[in-house]
Amino acid sequence: MRTRSRSRLLAPLAVCVLLVLGGGVWAAAALTGRSGCPASPVLVTASPDVAPAISQVAQGISPGCRKYEVQPRDTAQAAVEFSAPGGGARPQVWVPDSTTALQGTRQRGATDVPESGPSVAGSPVVLAVTEGVARNLGWPGRTLTWPDVLDAPGVVLGLPDPARDPVGTAALLGLRDTVGSVPDPSGAFAAALRKFSVDAPGATAYPAAESFVVRHNADSPAAPLVAVYSPAAPALDYPFARLSGATSEQNDAVDALQQAVLGSAGTAAVERAGLRAPGQALTGHEGDPHVVAAVQPDAPLPSAATLKAVLSQWAGVNLNARAEVLLDVSGSMQARVPGTRLSRMQVTVGAAEQAMHLFRPATQLRVWEFATQLDGAKDYREVLPMAPVSEHLTNGDLERLSAVRAIPNAGTGLYDTLLDVYGLARSGWQPGVLNVVIVMTDGHNEDMQSVGRDALLSGLARLADPAHPIPVIAIGIGTDADEAELSAITAVTGGAAYVTRDPTKIGEVFYAALAKIATS
Repeated sequence: MRTRSRSRLLAPLAVCVLLVLGGGVWAAAALTGRSGCPASPVLVTASPDVAPAISQVAQGISPGCRKYEVQPRDTAQAAVEFSAPGGGARPQVWVPDSTTALQGTRQRGATDVPESGPSVAGSPVVLAVTEGVARNLGWPGRTLTWPDVLDAPGVVLGLPDPARDPVGTAALLGLRDTVGSVPDPSGAFAAALRKFSVDAPGATAYPAAESFVVRHNADSPAAPLVAVYSPAAPALDYPFARLSGATSEQNDAVDALQQAVLGSAGTAAVERAGLRAPGQALTGHEGDPHVVAAVQPDAPLPSAATLKAVLSQWAGVNLNARAEVLLDVSGSMQARVPGTRLSRMQVTVGAAEQAMHLFRPATQLRVWEFATQLDGAKDYREVLPMAPVSEHLTNGDLERLSAVRAIPNAGTGLYDTLLDVYGLARSGWQPGVLNVVIVMTDGHNEDMQSVGRDALLSGLARLADPAHPIPVIAIGIGTDADEAELSAITAVTGGAAYVTRDPTKIGEVFYAALAKIATS
């Protein structure tokens, strides 16, 4: 009886104790949630290739605790969202594939995005080349370079959009280095850029992260890719960027994640993902002969000015255009170019023919010839009508262009021609394309019946409109070209003059002029 009564008395007490203990357990859980597991999980947005590694590290910090939520997100897509006003909930951490993505996003108005962060992984940017192309170039007995691939016949070159994808941006810097030692690197760079097409179908070589090649070869061993390295292409560096807005509890969790990702656990995780630990060679893939694990490109990240310059050159070469091209056919263009069997006229026409292949197929192009009194009192006449380059290349227009000849004893009717054609360009101005007038001449105005120099400059100034720009690009050929006059004329329109005393270099000068149009 006493025992039974004691049990009855102890039961309520036990319940009370359990309630108290339960409250203690709840409180402990609350404290744990406060110091170890924040009420809101830490949101991490990461490039898809590094996201699995970060998830593995996060799980190792607190098993069973949903403290971290790692969202794979394409870097370009995330950059657009973070730059947009009211772009939705921000993560506490962003790990894009390149520091250049942080800088670009911040420049577009996302002030909570830092300019840099510690690198958690690395992956060189390579040219991914099909094994068939690589073998045709002598691989594996020969170590391939980017110039080898660029100059190979029949290679179809693709490129991720450099304006959106850091791989494409790094590739531009690598390409610029491949032509850096030639006499006219700017023109050679423009010519190299024109070999690439964004998302080219059937590409047999294209820039990619080394980690992409590793994964591709593991998934598709029957169709492997060969990684071709460049010492000048900056590697992807996967910065760990802390965004503002985290609670103090979340900041503690971010600290723990950053420490773990930068430690041995992070090193192991990124290597399992086919990436490199920061500053290290690729490990664990020595069995794949298509990837050179020992190569460690160490090109520095570009400055903001350098990045802007290469992107502007890419835009200038790849924008569709509406171009008026003026060819001087005065008698002096018959002069022979020293050291060759060609006349100034022939090398000039050759450069114009090259331009047909330099411009994009949709570019609208019209070609004029000018001297003195070619069409009644007019100093100019049409050679090719305004039409897409694709049509010029398929309907026999190159033959018509090749037939252009200098006219003996004719003078250079520059002023009237340029003013009238610039007016036509103004009336035909189109939005969304590069509107430009290109004039090639070996001399200066010789038409005494034309408007004077002052009238030309004032007329161009009236027609010029900064909101609807039409730069004049003048290319002076040979020793008689008046550089000062051409510079004064082009400056009124926001253009530029380029003079080559060696007419055989006109092609290089032409490429350089087109490459710099977008930066003027």
